[in-house]
Amino acid sequence: MLTGMSSDSPQRSKQPPATPVRCPADRLHEDPRRTLGRHGERLAAAHLQRLGFAILARNVRTRHGEIDLIACDDEILIFVEVKTRRSHRQRPPREAQPLEGLRARQRSRLRRLAAAWLQSESRERRTVRAIRFDAIGVIVDEADCLICLDHIVGAW
Repeated sequence: MLTGMSSDSPQRSKQPPATPVRCPADRLHEDPRRTLGRHGERLAAAHLQRLGFAILARNVRTRHGEIDLIACDDEILIFVEVKTRRSHRQRPPREAQPLEGLRARQRSRLRRLAAAWLQSESRERRTVRAIRFDAIGVIVDEADCLICLDHIVGAW
């Protein structure tokens, strides 16, 4: 029996505390690629807002995948694919360019995603004259400062 404790009180063990159980959502926030991607999407959204676009949605999930950004101005609705890379140099090499990796498969995927979003969107949308697909490549340094932002209007 421990001094100062009655025999009815629970005994304390000297074992180390149990490791806290983390839910899957916690793990998502720790993934450095996802964190880098979200940072690039924020920079791309700020760029579009400077151009006069309103951001309608970010990271829209459909059964076909995810649309990074959906933006609109008075005339154009754009679906945006954002690719972000980190560079350790002020002038990244050609192979580090984020938009070099865009392929026909990704282009067709974004078209399917846009069609699914347009069909499922139930709230009223502004009438626009055109729908456009843009690509934005973002390169940041180790401190997450923007080095380069490449915006391809009407990428496909």
